[in-house]
Amino acid sequence: MSELTTLLSSSGSILKIFISLLVFHLVYQRLRRRVKVYLLDFTCYRAPDSNRLPMSTLLETIYLANQIDQESIDFQARILERSWLSNQTSIPPSLTEIPLKKSLTSVQTETMTTIFTSVEDLLKKNKLSPRNIDILITNCSLHAPTPSLSAMVINKFHMRSNIKSFSLSGMGCAAGILSVSLANDLLKVHKGSLALIVSTEALNTHWYIGKDRSMLLTNCLFRMGAAAVLMSSNEQDRGNAKYELLHVVRTNKAKDDRAYRCIYQDIDSELKQGVSITKDVITVAGDVLKMNLTTLGPLVLPYLELLQYVIRKIYKPSSSYRPNFKKAFEHFCIHTGGRAVIQAMEMNLNLTEEDIEPSKMTLHRFGNTSSSSVWYALSYLEAKRRVKRGDKVLQIAFGSGFKCNSAVWRCIRELEPDTDNKWLDSIESYPVDVPDSISIRPC
Repeated sequence: MSELTTLLSSSGSILKIFISLLVFHLVYQRLRRRVKVYLLDFTCYRAPDSNRLPMSTLLETIYLANQIDQESIDFQARILERSWLSNQTSIPPSLTEIPLKKSLTSVQTETMTTIFTSVEDLLKKNKLSPRNIDILITNCSLHAPTPSLSAMVINKFHMRSNIKSFSLSGMGCAAGILSVSLANDLLKVHKGSLALIVSTEALNTHWYIGKDRSMLLTNCLFRMGAAAVLMSSNEQDRGNAKYELLHVVRTNKAKDDRAYRCIYQDIDSELKQGVSITKDVITVAGDVLKMNLTTLGPLVLPYLELLQYVIRKIYKPSSSYRPNFKKAFEHFCIHTGGRAVIQAMEMNLNLTEEDIEPSKMTLHRFGNTSSSSVWYALSYLEAKRRVKRGDKVLQIAFGSGFKCNSAVWRCIRELEPDTDNKWLDSIESYPVDVPDSISIRPC
């Protein structure tokens, strides 16, 4: 009898140890499990037709409002003729008035219009209260008011007092993906949270009215736009999410003087403020792109493609062979920095006309909307019903500093175009033929 009691006691102890180890193992596995971050939804801003800026109107406004010399007007006309931009792009109404209205009031009106409209559309579409937002990130490179843009959003929508808010400025066109990176880090630390990103650029106070050609380029390329993006690290949101964030890679070459100054806010010889874009920008962008892809490649490329690349580099170091990134991604959303940027990406990644179509059409329809442009390109893909479950999407953008940032998303459900997709009412007419050159000046 005593032996049976001892045996039962021993068995009970072993069972307790086993249960304890099992519980410890389950807790450990849960703690070490990677926190997944999801893209629930996003929306892009489309200005009313009254803000539309035909190229001929822009040239006339420049002449009447700025009173600059004919040589500078002709220079801008040549850039516009080869820009791939259409007559449907938009600028704030204040920039078409004569005399030109550049003021704090005008730029505040511009940013409130683009930001508030984007946020309202996103919250309404997803039936969310502003008080559900745990993290708020705004980015606008050239307008950094006090109070900040993030405070402006909190005030407008009466968000919670304990919201974690961040307002990024001076980060250039790459700030949209940089904000995704920041949201990703915060969402992993604050598990189960909801993050709102708002990306825009303000044109009014930094519209250049001088004669420096490197500064006149911004007037020809940048247009009105914004995007609001909703991200979550709550596993319960997976069922409603569109995409899962797989990777974010950020590359910054600001230590190099040429890279640092290739896009630079400055004053010209007549003390007029503008943003200079030098001829070095394409070369610098190519260098930073290679650095970014060198980091990104091992994370996304199939093993056989990586092995082939390494072998060629070892035995044929002078070979110009590039990894085939089309084996890693089904879709590409390239920042619409301009025709030269898209063509350089097409060449460097061996992309087809269909691969660059979302970015080319975005540049044509909306212009360079800065940090929000990659969202317009993704919106185009969704309107075209091209993104399927399991597809991987690469978003890549360049910005002052000089920076190259990339984000990799995987579609996790079948998508139907949203009724408020800004492309939807005209998507059947795209892609359109975009000539390499048009004529906007009288013969």
